Amino acid sequence: MNSDYAADAARACDHFDEWQDAHGVRMHWRRFFELESAVELAGKQGDADRQIRDNGITYNVYADTRLGPARPWSLDILPFILDDADWRHIASGVSQRARLLNQMLADLYGEQTLLQQGVLPTELVLGHPGYVRALKGHRPAGGVFLHIVAFDLARHPNGRWCVVSQRTQAPSGLGYALENRLIVSRLFPEAFRQLRVQHLASSYRQLLATLSQLSPPTPRQSAPRMVLLTPGPYNETYFEHAYLARYLGIPLVEGSDLTVRGDELFLKTLTGLTPVQVVLRRLDDNYCDPLELRSDSTLGVPGLLQAVRAGKVLVANALGSSFLESPGLHAFLPGVSQALLGEPLQLPSLLSWWCGEDAALVEALECLSQRVIKPTYPAASPREHMEPVLASQLDTASLHAWRERILRQPGDFTLQENVPLSQAPIWRHGHIAAHPAMLRVFAIADGQGGWQVMPGGLTRVADEPDQPVVSMQRGGSSLDTWVLTQG
Repeated sequence: MNSDYAADAARACDHFDEWQDAHGVRMHWRRFFELESAVELAGKQGDADRQIRDNGITYNVYADTRLGPARPWSLDILPFILDDADWRHIASGVSQRARLLNQMLADLYGEQTLLQQGVLPTELVLGHPGYVRALKGHRPAGGVFLHIVAFDLARHPNGRWCVVSQRTQAPSGLGYALENRLIVSRLFPEAFRQLRVQHLASSYRQLLATLSQLSPPTPRQSAPRMVLLTPGPYNETYFEHAYLARYLGIPLVEGSDLTVRGDELFLKTLTGLTPVQVVLRRLDDNYCDPLELRSDSTLGVPGLLQAVRAGKVLVANALGSSFLESPGLHAFLPGVSQALLGEPLQLPSLLSWWCGEDAALVEALECLSQRVIKPTYPAASPREHMEPVLASQLDTASLHAWRERILRQPGDFTLQENVPLSQAPIWRHGHIAAHPAMLRVFAIADGQGGWQVMPGGLTRVADEPDQPVVSMQRGGSSLDTWVLTQG
C-alpha cells in the first residue's frame, strides 16, 4: 500500500508531504491507522459513495458532457489532518485577515484614507466593477461588512501556509464541509473520538447568533426573519444552498420570492407579505438589485439597495465586497495591515505582482514562465471569463503572445508565483495515493469585532497526482478536514 504512495511522492519531491516526514509516516496518521483498519477502506469508500447518492449531494459541472451537469459530489474518505500547532497558526492568521478585510471595507466605503495616502491604488478599488458607489457612506449594523469570509490556503514546500485567494461576497463551501464531516466521522468513529477532532457545529450557531444580533429591529420584539437567497437550481452549488438553509432552519428563496415595498423587504407567502430582516445571500453582488446594479439580472430583488441604505434589512455579506477578491490586492495587503492594524500579516499571500504598476510589471515579466497569470477584474460576461494560466505549461509562441497581451493592457492582469501544492494522502483504486491539496478555511464574525475560525474547512484535491491546479469543475474531489486538539 505504501509503495504506491511512495511512487506518487517521488514524482512530486518538491512538494510538502502531508503523509510523511523525514522520520516516516507522521504521528497523527500512525495513530489513525492504529485505530482504524486499512483493509476496510475499499468498503468504506463504497459506503460514502452510496450515502452521497442517497442524500442527493450534487455539484453542478456545466462543461461535463459525460456525466451531465448535476454530478454527484466527490468525497474521498481519508480526512485531511491538521495538528494543534498547525491549526493555531492558521486560525490566528485567518482571524487577523478577516479583521483586516472588514476594516478595509469600512475605510473604502467611508473616509478612503487608504486611497488618499496611496496605500492602495485607486484603480484597484474605484476602477473595479465590484465597488458599489451607491453604498459610499453606508455603514452596516455594528460596522460589520463581512459576516463570513473564506480563504484558500496552500502549503509551501517549506511547510509554511500562504493565502492563494479570499472569498468575500458569497463564500461557498460551508454546507459541503458539514456534509463531509457527517459522512466521514461515521465511517471512522473510533479515530474521530480518540484523535480528539474538533467539532464544527459551534461555527454555524455563531453565524445565526451574529445575524440575529445585528438584525434591524423587529416588530413586537419577535425573532428576526432570515432567508437564504439563492440564484436557483442551475447554480453549481445549489445543493449546498438548500442543505445549508435546512440546517440553519431558514427559508431558501429566489429573488422572485422577495419584494421591496417602501424601504422594507418582504417574503411573498400564501398568507400575504411577511417582513424579512436578514438576507444570507449566495448571489453575486452585481445580480442582487436590477434597479441599481446589473439591469439585466432576473435573479435579484429590485430596490434591495434602498432597503439596505434605509437600515431595514441586513445583507450578509454586505453588498459591494467583491472587489476584495481581486488577486491584484494581495501585493498591497502587507502595507494595508500596517496602516489599519499597525501589525504585520501573520499569514502571507502568494507573491503577487499587479501589472498596473510599472515597477511590478517589469519585475514580473522577467520570470513570466514561472508565474500564474490571473485576471485582475471579473469578466463582463461568462463568455469572456478567463481561467488562471500556468505560464510554465505554455510553449514559446504562446508565452510571447501572453507577454504582448499583458503589455497592451497591464492593469487587467496580475501575476502570482507558482507554488507546488502539498501532497495529501487519498484512497484511490485500492491504495493510498498522493494528490495536490488546497484548504479552504472559514471565519465567522461575532458581531463585536472578533472572529471565530471554523476548526476544519473544505479541503479540495486534484484529480491526478501531477495536476498543478485544484478545481472541482475540473474533476477534483474533497476531503473532510480534521483539526486535532490536545484539550
